[in-house]
Amino acid sequence: MNTSKIVKQLQAQWITPENFARYGQVIFPSKDGKTFDTEDAQLKLDQGTPRFYIMHLEGRGRKFHKITRHVQCTQCLGSLEGKDWLIAVCPPKNDMNEPDLENIAAFRIPGNCFIKLEVGTWHAGPYFEHESVDFYNLELSDTNVVDHFTHDFLTSQQIEFEIV
Repeated sequence: MNTSKIVKQLQAQWITPENFARYGQVIFPSKDGKTFDTEDAQLKLDQGTPRFYIMHLEGRGRKFHKITRHVQCTQCLGSLEGKDWLIAVCPPKNDMNEPDLENIAAFRIPGNCFIKLEVGTWHAGPYFEHESVDFYNLELSDTNVVDHFTHDFLTSQQIEFEIV
């Protein structure tokens, strides 16, 4: 049995609303007083108590072999202090229990926006090149306990990904 690991490189592309639409939304700054519309985050947080917090991450690098999804809520992530960051995503297919390997994509996200992940979007990250980054995170208070489904590519297919 061959157990050698395969490293697949994912080319990170700069995020735009158009190229991220399969996975969720990109929210850029808007003028104060603008009325709610489709450019605002379309949230689904009705299955529990919303939790908005700042998470501190250190030394994340660019490699991963696990990818996670939440099927009960949307999730919003954005960096503080204008730092850019990386994420890998795979479109939601809520009738499947694992991500579609052929549809995994990586994005570089500038520090002047945030993303909203659609319900069921597989995601790995945030990753970054900085020593540390603080991120704001909006999800449900128990998302990581009751709505946290992870697929391990290293265990299932001996694959590790590297965002380049």
